[in-house]
Amino acid sequence: MTTSPVRLALGSAIGTTFEWYDFMVYNTLAALVFNHVFFPEALPWMGTLLAFSTYAVGYVSRPLGSVIFGWLGDRTGRRHVLMLTLALMGLTTGLIALLPGYARLGAISPVLLVLLRFLQGIALGGEWAGALLLTAEQNSETAMGMGATWSQLGPGLGTVLSAGVIWGVTRSMDAASFQDWGWRLPLFLSLLLLAAGWVVRSSLSEPPQFAERKAQGEVLANPVGAVLRHHGRSLLIAASTRIGPDVLYALLTVFSLSYVTQTGEHTRSAALMAVFAGSAWGVIVTLLAGRFSNRWGAKRIFLVGTVCALPAAFVFFWCAASHQALMLGFGICLGLSVHAIMYAVQGALISQQFPVEVRYSGSSIAYTCGSLAGGGAFAPLIMVTLFRATHLELSISLYVVVALLVSGAGAMLARGTR
Repeated sequence: MTTSPVRLALGSAIGTTFEWYDFMVYNTLAALVFNHVFFPEALPWMGTLLAFSTYAVGYVSRPLGSVIFGWLGDRTGRRHVLMLTLALMGLTTGLIALLPGYARLGAISPVLLVLLRFLQGIALGGEWAGALLLTAEQNSETAMGMGATWSQLGPGLGTVLSAGVIWGVTRSMDAASFQDWGWRLPLFLSLLLLAAGWVVRSSLSEPPQFAERKAQGEVLANPVGAVLRHHGRSLLIAASTRIGPDVLYALLTVFSLSYVTQTGEHTRSAALMAVFAGSAWGVIVTLLAGRFSNRWGAKRIFLVGTVCALPAAFVFFWCAASHQALMLGFGICLGLSVHAIMYAVQGALISQQFPVEVRYSGSSIAYTCGSLAGGGAFAPLIMVTLFRATHLELSISLYVVVALLVSGAGAMLARGTR
Protein backbone atom coordinates (compact mmCIF):
# COMPACT_ATOMS: atom_id res chain seq x y z
CA MET A 1 0.00 0.00 0.00
CA THR A 2 1.35 3.43 -0.96
CA THR A 3 0.36 6.75 0.51
CA SER A 4 0.16 10.07 -1.29
CA PRO A 5 2.86 12.65 -0.44
CA VAL A 6 0.21 15.08 0.83
CA ARG A 7 -1.24 12.52 3.25
CA LEU A 8 2.25 11.54 4.41
CA ALA A 9 3.18 15.15 5.08
CA LEU A 10 -0.13 15.71 6.88
CA GLY A 11 0.30 12.55 8.96
CA SER A 12 3.80 13.57 9.97
CA ALA A 13 2.93 17.18 10.76
CA ILE A 14 -0.43 16.70 12.49
CA GLY A 15 0.91 14.17 14.99
CA THR A 16 3.85 16.31 16.06
CA THR A 17 1.60 19.37 16.12
CA PHE A 18 -0.79 17.63 18.49
CA GLU A 19 1.96 16.39 20.77
CA TRP A 20 3.76 19.74 20.82
CA TYR A 21 0.48 21.54 21.41
CA ASP A 22 0.03 19.41 24.52
CA PHE A 23 3.64 19.91 25.54
CA MET A 24 3.60 23.69 25.04
CA VAL A 25 0.20 24.13 26.72
CA TYR A 26 1.72 22.46 29.75
CA ASN A 27 4.88 24.59 29.54
CA THR A 28 2.86 27.79 29.26
CA LEU A 29 0.60 26.83 32.15
CA ALA A 30 3.68 25.98 34.22
CA ALA A 31 4.93 29.52 33.64
CA LEU A 32 1.58 31.19 34.32
CA VAL A 33 -0.59 29.29 36.82
CA PHE A 34 0.86 25.99 38.05
CA ASN A 35 2.84 27.75 40.79
CA HIS A 36 -0.53 28.85 42.24
CA VAL A 37 -2.57 25.70 41.50
CA PHE A 38 -0.09 23.01 42.56
CA PHE A 39 2.48 24.87 44.71
CA PRO A 40 0.48 27.61 46.49
CA GLU A 41 2.36 27.49 49.80
CA ALA A 42 5.73 28.35 48.26
CA LEU A 43 7.15 31.85 47.81
CA PRO A 44 6.32 33.32 44.38
CA TRP A 45 9.77 32.73 42.87
CA MET A 46 10.06 29.30 44.54
CA GLY A 47 6.65 28.32 43.19
CA THR A 48 7.80 29.26 39.70
CA LEU A 49 10.97 27.22 40.22
CA LEU A 50 8.94 24.20 41.31
CA ALA A 51 6.56 24.60 38.36
CA PHE A 52 9.52 24.70 35.97
CA SER A 53 10.82 21.54 37.67
CA THR A 54 7.76 19.71 36.38
CA TYR A 55 8.60 21.14 32.94
CA ALA A 56 12.03 19.50 33.25
CA VAL A 57 10.51 16.13 34.14
CA GLY A 58 8.99 15.99 30.66
CA TYR A 59 12.49 16.21 29.23
CA VAL A 60 14.12 13.78 31.67
CA SER A 61 11.71 11.01 30.64
CA ARG A 62 12.24 11.53 26.91
CA PRO A 63 15.35 9.31 26.66
CA LEU A 64 13.37 6.42 28.14
CA GLY A 65 10.71 6.95 25.48
CA SER A 66 13.38 7.12 22.79
CA VAL A 67 14.82 3.76 23.86
CA ILE A 68 11.44 2.01 24.14
CA PHE A 69 9.84 3.36 21.00
CA GLY A 70 13.11 3.51 19.07
CA TRP A 71 13.58 -0.22 19.60
CA LEU A 72 9.98 -0.87 18.52
CA GLY A 73 10.30 1.45 15.51
CA ASP A 74 13.40 -0.31 14.17
CA ARG A 75 11.87 -3.73 14.85
CA THR A 76 8.20 -3.45 13.88
CA GLY A 77 7.88 -0.26 11.83
CA ARG A 78 7.41 3.47 12.05
CA ARG A 79 3.63 3.73 11.66
CA HIS A 80 2.54 1.43 14.50
CA VAL A 81 4.79 3.20 16.97
CA LEU A 82 3.37 6.57 15.99
CA MET A 83 -0.13 5.37 16.83
CA LEU A 84 1.05 4.29 20.29
CA THR A 85 2.75 7.60 21.07
CA LEU A 86 -0.30 9.54 19.91
CA ALA A 87 -2.60 7.57 22.21
CA LEU A 88 -0.26 7.90 25.21
CA MET A 89 0.06 11.66 24.79
CA GLY A 90 -3.69 12.10 24.52
CA LEU A 91 -4.38 10.00 27.61
CA THR A 92 -1.93 11.87 29.84
CA THR A 93 -3.13 15.28 28.68
CA GLY A 94 -6.74 14.38 29.41
CA LEU A 95 -5.80 13.24 32.92
CA ILE A 96 -3.88 16.47 33.61
CA ALA A 97 -6.98 18.42 32.59
CA LEU A 98 -8.99 16.52 35.22
CA LEU A 99 -6.35 16.64 37.97
CA PRO A 100 -7.51 18.46 41.15
CA GLY A 101 -5.19 21.14 42.52
CA TYR A 102 -3.31 21.37 45.81
CA ALA A 103 -6.34 22.84 47.58
CA ARG A 104 -8.26 19.57 47.16
CA LEU A 105 -5.61 16.81 47.16
CA GLY A 106 -2.77 18.41 49.04
CA ALA A 107 0.74 17.10 48.33
CA ILE A 108 -0.64 14.20 46.26
CA SER A 109 -1.68 16.65 43.54
CA PRO A 110 1.82 17.82 42.47
CA VAL A 111 3.06 14.21 42.72
CA LEU A 112 0.42 13.07 40.25
CA LEU A 113 1.23 16.05 38.04
CA VAL A 114 4.89 15.00 37.90
CA LEU A 115 3.91 11.41 37.08
CA LEU A 116 1.68 12.47 34.21
CA ARG A 117 4.36 14.84 32.95
CA PHE A 118 6.81 11.93 33.03
CA LEU A 119 4.49 9.89 30.79
CA GLN A 120 4.08 12.88 28.46
CA GLY A 121 7.83 13.01 28.01
CA ILE A 122 8.00 9.28 27.23
CA ALA A 123 5.43 9.73 24.47
CA LEU A 124 7.22 12.73 22.97
CA GLY A 125 10.56 10.92 23.15
CA GLY A 126 9.24 8.23 20.83
CA GLU A 127 7.14 10.46 18.59
CA TRP A 128 9.70 12.71 16.99
CA ALA A 129 11.88 10.23 15.10
CA GLY A 130 8.93 8.22 13.82
CA ALA A 131 7.15 11.26 12.43
CA LEU A 132 10.40 12.46 10.90
CA LEU A 133 11.24 9.15 9.21
CA LEU A 134 7.71 8.63 7.97
CA THR A 135 8.32 11.29 5.31
CA ALA A 136 12.13 11.51 5.20
CA GLU A 137 12.56 7.86 4.21
CA GLN A 138 10.26 8.25 1.23
CA ASN A 139 13.26 9.71 -0.61
CA SER A 140 16.90 8.80 -1.12
CA GLU A 141 19.33 9.66 1.66
CA THR A 142 20.64 12.61 -0.37
CA ALA A 143 17.16 14.15 -0.68
CA MET A 144 15.80 13.81 2.85
CA GLY A 145 15.85 17.52 3.67
CA MET A 146 12.34 18.67 2.72
CA GLY A 147 10.82 15.32 3.65
CA ALA A 148 12.28 15.64 7.13
CA THR A 149 10.95 19.17 7.47
CA TRP A 150 7.26 18.26 7.70
CA SER A 151 7.59 16.79 11.18
CA GLN A 152 9.61 19.85 12.20
CA LEU A 153 6.53 22.00 11.66
CA GLY A 154 5.01 20.40 14.76
CA PRO A 155 6.72 22.56 17.42
CA GLY A 156 5.92 25.78 15.57
CA LEU A 157 2.32 24.88 14.78
CA GLY A 158 1.83 23.41 18.24
CA THR A 159 3.17 26.56 19.87
CA VAL A 160 0.98 28.76 17.65
CA LEU A 161 -2.09 26.77 18.62
CA SER A 162 -1.24 26.62 22.31
CA ALA A 163 -0.40 30.33 22.58
CA GLY A 164 -3.48 31.28 20.57
CA VAL A 165 -5.83 29.10 22.60
CA ILE A 166 -4.44 30.20 25.97
CA TRP A 167 -4.49 33.84 24.87
CA GLY A 168 -8.13 33.46 23.81
CA VAL A 169 -9.08 31.76 27.08
CA THR A 170 -7.32 34.39 29.21
CA ARG A 171 -9.01 37.18 27.25
CA SER A 172 -12.46 35.63 27.74
CA MET A 173 -12.36 35.50 31.55
CA ASP A 174 -10.84 37.26 34.52
CA ALA A 175 -7.55 36.16 36.08
CA ALA A 176 -9.24 34.47 39.06
CA SER A 177 -11.44 32.30 36.84
CA PHE A 178 -8.51 31.31 34.65
CA GLN A 179 -6.48 30.30 37.69
CA ASP A 180 -9.45 28.44 39.19
CA TRP A 181 -10.72 26.39 36.23
CA GLY A 182 -10.05 28.15 32.92
CA TRP A 183 -6.56 26.68 32.56
CA ARG A 184 -8.14 23.25 32.01
CA LEU A 185 -9.90 24.26 28.77
CA PRO A 186 -6.79 24.25 26.49
CA LEU A 187 -5.97 20.74 27.72
CA PHE A 188 -9.47 19.46 26.91
CA LEU A 189 -9.32 21.00 23.42
CA SER A 190 -6.28 18.85 22.60
CA LEU A 191 -8.58 15.82 22.35
CA LEU A 192 -9.89 17.22 19.04
CA LEU A 193 -6.36 17.21 17.65
CA LEU A 194 -5.89 13.67 18.91
CA ALA A 195 -8.92 12.48 16.95
CA ALA A 196 -7.72 14.18 13.75
CA GLY A 197 -4.22 12.75 14.11
CA TRP A 198 -5.54 9.26 14.73
CA VAL A 199 -7.73 9.31 11.61
CA VAL A 200 -4.90 10.49 9.35
CA ARG A 201 -2.18 8.21 10.72
CA SER A 202 -4.29 5.06 10.71
CA SER A 203 -4.24 5.02 6.90
CA LEU A 204 -0.51 5.60 6.36
CA SER A 205 1.95 3.07 4.96
CA GLU A 206 5.52 2.29 6.00
CA PRO A 207 8.26 4.31 4.27
CA PRO A 208 9.99 2.34 1.46
CA GLN A 209 13.52 2.57 2.92
CA PHE A 210 12.43 0.65 6.03
CA ALA A 211 9.82 -1.58 4.34
CA GLU A 212 12.42 -2.96 1.93
CA ARG A 213 14.80 -3.78 4.77
CA LYS A 214 12.07 -5.52 6.73
CA ALA A 215 10.91 -7.53 3.69
CA GLN A 216 14.47 -8.76 3.16
CA GLY A 217 14.79 -9.81 6.80
CA GLU A 218 17.43 -7.17 7.55
CA VAL A 219 15.89 -6.06 10.84
CA LEU A 220 18.26 -6.10 13.84
CA ALA A 221 17.30 -7.98 16.99
CA ASN A 222 18.70 -5.23 19.23
CA PRO A 223 18.95 -1.91 17.34
CA VAL A 224 19.48 0.11 20.54
CA GLY A 225 22.49 -2.03 21.47
CA ALA A 226 23.87 -1.67 17.94
CA VAL A 227 23.67 2.12 18.20
CA LEU A 228 25.56 2.17 21.49
CA ARG A 229 28.22 -0.29 20.33
CA HIS A 230 28.89 0.85 16.77
CA HIS A 231 27.62 4.41 16.37
CA GLY A 232 28.86 6.21 19.48
CA ARG A 233 30.57 9.02 17.56
CA SER A 234 27.49 9.65 15.41
CA LEU A 235 25.36 9.66 18.56
CA LEU A 236 27.49 12.34 20.23
CA ILE A 237 27.64 14.52 17.11
CA ALA A 238 23.90 14.27 16.48
CA ALA A 239 23.07 14.91 20.15
CA SER A 240 25.20 18.05 20.26
CA THR A 241 23.08 19.70 17.55
CA ARG A 242 20.13 19.68 19.95
CA ILE A 243 21.73 21.74 22.70
CA GLY A 244 21.76 25.30 21.35
CA PRO A 245 18.37 25.32 19.61
CA ASP A 246 16.67 23.84 22.68
CA VAL A 247 18.12 26.41 25.08
CA LEU A 248 17.22 29.28 22.76
CA TYR A 249 13.68 27.92 22.36
CA ALA A 250 13.25 27.60 26.13
CA LEU A 251 14.29 31.24 26.55
CA LEU A 252 11.85 32.55 23.97
CA THR A 253 8.76 30.44 24.68
CA VAL A 254 8.94 29.48 28.38
CA PHE A 255 11.27 31.69 30.44
CA SER A 256 10.18 34.81 28.56
CA LEU A 257 6.58 34.45 29.82
CA SER A 258 7.50 34.44 33.49
CA TYR A 259 10.30 37.01 33.04
CA VAL A 260 8.29 39.78 31.36
CA THR A 261 5.22 39.30 33.58
CA GLN A 262 7.00 39.00 36.95
CA THR A 263 9.36 41.89 36.26
CA GLY A 264 6.39 44.02 35.21
CA GLU A 265 7.84 44.74 31.78
CA HIS A 266 4.76 43.51 29.91
CA THR A 267 1.32 42.00 30.50
CA ARG A 268 0.58 38.29 30.24
CA SER A 269 -1.57 38.94 27.16
CA ALA A 270 1.24 40.82 25.37
CA ALA A 271 3.74 38.05 26.12
CA LEU A 272 1.42 35.32 24.82
CA MET A 273 0.68 37.29 21.67
CA ALA A 274 4.40 37.79 21.04
CA VAL A 275 5.04 34.04 21.32
CA PHE A 276 2.05 33.39 19.06
CA ALA A 277 3.32 35.76 16.38
CA GLY A 278 6.89 34.49 16.61
CA SER A 279 5.82 30.86 16.33
CA ALA A 280 3.59 31.59 13.34
CA TRP A 281 6.44 33.32 11.54
CA GLY A 282 8.76 30.47 12.53
CA VAL A 283 6.52 27.99 10.69
CA ILE A 284 7.01 29.95 7.45
CA VAL A 285 10.78 30.10 7.98
CA THR A 286 10.84 26.35 8.68
CA LEU A 287 9.25 25.61 5.30
CA LEU A 288 11.67 27.94 3.49
CA ALA A 289 14.73 26.47 5.20
CA GLY A 290 13.57 22.92 4.47
CA ARG A 291 13.01 23.84 0.85
CA PHE A 292 16.58 25.06 0.46
CA SER A 293 18.13 22.16 2.36
CA ASN A 294 17.82 19.72 -0.56
CA ARG A 295 19.88 22.14 -2.66
CA TRP A 296 22.46 23.35 -0.15
CA GLY A 297 22.45 20.56 2.40
CA ALA A 298 21.10 20.37 5.94
CA LYS A 299 24.53 20.90 7.45
CA ARG A 300 25.11 24.24 5.73
CA ILE A 301 21.64 25.54 6.55
CA PHE A 302 22.07 24.55 10.21
CA LEU A 303 25.39 26.39 10.50
CA VAL A 304 23.92 29.52 8.92
CA GLY A 305 21.10 29.42 11.46
CA THR A 306 23.55 28.95 14.34
CA VAL A 307 25.56 32.01 13.38
CA CYS A 308 22.40 34.11 13.02
CA ALA A 309 21.13 32.89 16.41
CA LEU A 310 24.13 34.09 18.44
CA PRO A 311 22.87 37.68 18.92
CA ALA A 312 19.22 36.62 19.40
CA ALA A 313 19.41 36.25 23.20
CA PHE A 314 20.85 39.77 23.58
CA VAL A 315 18.26 41.27 21.21
CA PHE A 316 15.39 39.64 23.14
CA PHE A 317 16.29 41.29 26.45
CA TRP A 318 16.90 44.63 24.75
CA CYS A 319 13.45 44.46 23.17
CA ALA A 320 11.79 43.28 26.41
CA ALA A 321 13.23 46.28 28.30
CA SER A 322 11.54 48.72 25.91
CA HIS A 323 8.12 48.35 27.61
CA GLN A 324 6.58 48.29 24.12
CA ALA A 325 4.58 45.23 23.10
CA LEU A 326 5.61 45.69 19.47
CA MET A 327 9.30 45.56 20.37
CA LEU A 328 8.77 42.47 22.51
CA GLY A 329 7.07 40.80 19.57
CA PHE A 330 9.96 41.76 17.31
CA GLY A 331 12.53 40.25 19.69
CA ILE A 332 10.68 36.96 20.02
CA CYS A 333 9.89 36.79 16.28
CA LEU A 334 13.54 37.31 15.44
CA GLY A 335 14.69 34.66 17.88
CA LEU A 336 12.13 32.07 16.79
CA SER A 337 12.95 32.76 13.13
CA VAL A 338 16.62 31.87 13.51
CA HIS A 339 15.63 28.93 15.71
CA ALA A 340 13.39 27.75 12.87
CA ILE A 341 16.32 27.80 10.44
CA MET A 342 18.22 25.36 12.65
CA TYR A 343 15.25 23.27 13.64
CA ALA A 344 13.94 22.86 10.07
CA VAL A 345 17.00 20.86 9.02
CA GLN A 346 17.90 19.35 12.38
CA GLY A 347 15.87 16.22 11.69
CA ALA A 348 17.59 15.56 8.39
CA LEU A 349 21.00 16.31 9.90
CA ILE A 350 20.46 13.93 12.83
CA SER A 351 18.92 11.08 10.81
CA GLN A 352 21.70 11.22 8.21
CA GLN A 353 24.21 10.17 10.85
CA PHE A 354 22.67 6.67 11.13
CA PRO A 355 21.99 3.79 8.68
CA VAL A 356 18.40 2.65 8.08
CA GLU A 357 18.51 -0.40 10.35
CA VAL A 358 19.21 1.71 13.47
CA ARG A 359 17.91 5.07 12.32
CA TYR A 360 14.82 5.23 14.53
CA SER A 361 16.75 4.26 17.67
CA GLY A 362 19.80 6.40 16.88
CA SER A 363 17.82 9.49 15.93
CA SER A 364 15.49 9.22 18.95
CA ILE A 365 18.28 8.72 21.46
CA ALA A 366 20.40 11.52 20.00
CA TYR A 367 17.46 13.92 19.88
CA THR A 368 16.31 13.33 23.45
CA CYS A 369 19.65 12.84 25.20
CA GLY A 370 21.13 15.87 23.45
CA SER A 371 18.42 18.08 24.85
CA LEU A 372 18.78 16.56 28.31
CA ALA A 373 22.59 16.66 28.47
CA GLY A 374 22.80 20.16 27.04
CA GLY A 375 20.47 21.72 29.54
CA GLY A 376 17.42 22.18 27.33
CA ALA A 377 15.46 20.17 29.87
CA PHE A 378 16.61 22.40 32.71
CA ALA A 379 17.09 25.61 30.74
CA PRO A 380 14.21 27.53 32.41
CA LEU A 381 15.45 26.38 35.83
CA ILE A 382 19.00 27.45 34.99
CA MET A 383 17.77 30.81 33.70
CA VAL A 384 15.68 31.49 36.81
CA THR A 385 18.63 30.52 39.03
CA LEU A 386 21.10 32.66 37.07
CA PHE A 387 18.81 35.67 37.20
CA ARG A 388 18.16 35.25 40.93
CA ALA A 389 21.91 34.99 41.60
CA THR A 390 23.21 37.77 39.33
CA HIS A 391 20.19 40.00 38.59
CA LEU A 392 21.79 40.34 35.16
CA GLU A 393 20.12 39.39 31.88
CA LEU A 394 23.64 39.16 30.44
CA SER A 395 24.28 35.92 32.34
CA ILE A 396 21.33 34.29 30.59
CA SER A 397 22.41 35.59 27.18
CA LEU A 398 25.91 34.16 27.64
CA TYR A 399 24.43 30.81 28.68
CA VAL A 400 22.48 30.69 25.39
CA VAL A 401 25.58 31.65 23.37
CA VAL A 402 27.68 28.84 24.90
CA ALA A 403 24.94 26.32 24.10
CA LEU A 404 24.77 27.53 20.49
CA LEU A 405 28.54 27.27 20.08
CA VAL A 406 28.46 23.64 21.23
CA SER A 407 25.81 22.84 18.62
CA GLY A 408 27.75 24.66 15.93
CA ALA A 409 30.86 22.63 16.71
CA GLY A 410 28.84 19.41 16.50
CA ALA A 411 27.37 20.38 13.15
CA MET A 412 30.86 21.07 11.78
CA LEU A 413 31.80 17.45 12.55
CA ALA A 414 28.55 15.94 11.24
CA ARG A 415 28.26 13.96 8.05
CA GLY A 416 26.37 16.11 5.56
CA THR A 417 24.69 15.23 2.26
CA ARG A 418 23.05 17.22 -0.49
